[in-house]
Amino acid sequence: MISIGIIGSEGRMGVALAAAISEAGQQHRGADKGGNILKLASESDVLVDFSSPAALEATLDACVAAKTPIVIGTTGLEERHHYLIDDAARDIAVLQTGNTSLGVTLLAHLVREAAARLDADWDIEVVEMHHRMKVDAPSGTALLLGQAAAEGRGIDLATFSERGRDGVTGARGHGNIGFASVRGGTVAGDHDVIFAGPEEMITLSHRAEDRMIFARGAVRAALWLTGQVPGRYTMPQVLGLS
Repeated sequence: MISIGIIGSEGRMGVALAAAISEAGQQHRGADKGGNILKLASESDVLVDFSSPAALEATLDACVAAKTPIVIGTTGLEERHHYLIDDAARDIAVLQTGNTSLGVTLLAHLVREAAARLDADWDIEVVEMHHRMKVDAPSGTALLLGQAAAEGRGIDLATFSERGRDGVTGARGHGNIGFASVRGGTVAGDHDVIFAGPEEMITLSHRAEDRMIFARGAVRAALWLTGQVPGRYTMPQVLGLS
């Protein structure tokens, strides 16, 4: 039996993770703001963190000190956070992703494959909708899907990206990947990747009906990660896609 530590165990994702861990027949323990993260890391076989970017550095330090692997599902990460993750991955196994859903993981694989086979005459747009309380945009999942499309095209997403269109923006840049964010209600997460070509269009979609899909995916990733050597890992590796 594996012991999985939950960072932010009292939050919505924390509660879902606890249910998914019990569902999988494993043990769980948790810590929240002000809690002893090092103690949690020392007593757990692996940690799962869906809390906040501000807390990530301290969590990584605790995991490195305890030699405990970690699954990071926190979104809204900045470039410096990725440097911290890279540094920690020299000592422990780290899996960081914008989405732990197994369905989204497969969707990203399909998006990469489609982008590799359709040239720049096919415009790519990533459209996402989330609940009114979400604070970051585009969503981590939208960026994950955009990155998959960019990898398929062999381009740099930061260079070929269009976001936040408003006013007279001019024509769409040839070969760019566009993002649109919608917020409202209690939507757990809807994502569409549109390939709009000359006189035809393909849409690859994913609908999240309950955040339990993210919790179950995170648990599967955590169980997989416990058997890995130090390094940085991704959800496609969990599914054997890379």
